[in-house]
Amino acid sequence: MKILDDRVVRQAKRFGLDVLVYAPHFTPLSEIRERAAAYTDDDLLVVPARELFTGSWRNRRHVLALGLDGPIPDFTTLDGAMAELRVQGAVVLVPHPEFLTVSLDEAAIRRYRDLVDAVEVYNPKHWARHNRRAREIARDLDRPTFGSSYAHRHATVGEVWTEFEARIDTEADLLAAFREAAPRRVRHRDGLVHEARRRAEFAHLGYENSLKKFDRVALPGMEATHPGQPVYENRFDDVAVY
Repeated sequence: MKILDDRVVRQAKRFGLDVLVYAPHFTPLSEIRERAAAYTDDDLLVVPARELFTGSWRNRRHVLALGLDGPIPDFTTLDGAMAELRVQGAVVLVPHPEFLTVSLDEAAIRRYRDLVDAVEVYNPKHWARHNRRAREIARDLDRPTFGSSYAHRHATVGEVWTEFEARIDTEADLLAAFREAAPRRVRHRDGLVHEARRRAEFAHLGYENSLKKFDRVALPGMEATHPGQPVYENRFDDVAVY
């Protein structure tokens, strides 16, 4: 989930979701945790996470991390990010594998296979061939799977979800389910409305990768998750790409 507000929560509850994973782009872990806690209640658990942007803008690879002990910046090498995730014992998920230019490919997933807890096999932004390829990768590497709405838009909330057989009441429950490869099913809606929402989510990439990317690359300033920010205490200088 890239967005989180009252509307997201209402829609999640309307669709019967019990848990949301909140991982907005370029947002410090402390802020993600604070917002996740603010929207968690007796009916909905919001789990904080980071979708790490490893590599440079021209060669970026996304990694989704849950259960972090401390902050990890964007714009580090993939090896550097994975090494820190190993140290922290984080849950490591692969979102949208081999999708466009922002994803881990099969070779990278194979290299870190022992660290990867699950591979995403259904994403609303994907076309059918992308989902097929993701399933092939998960099968060939014998990795558990997950699906997500990956919602950048309110309308996409609840379009895709992962259904665990085990009851998930706490963040620790969710982390354990991934770490222990608990039985699960990837579910998604069907029909014309679902297809329209998928296409709209895909179209949103144009905004994400044009105007917003231009702002970050061409305009002055430093992202809040840049390795040079004080919160990282120069710990990632040796693996920073900028």
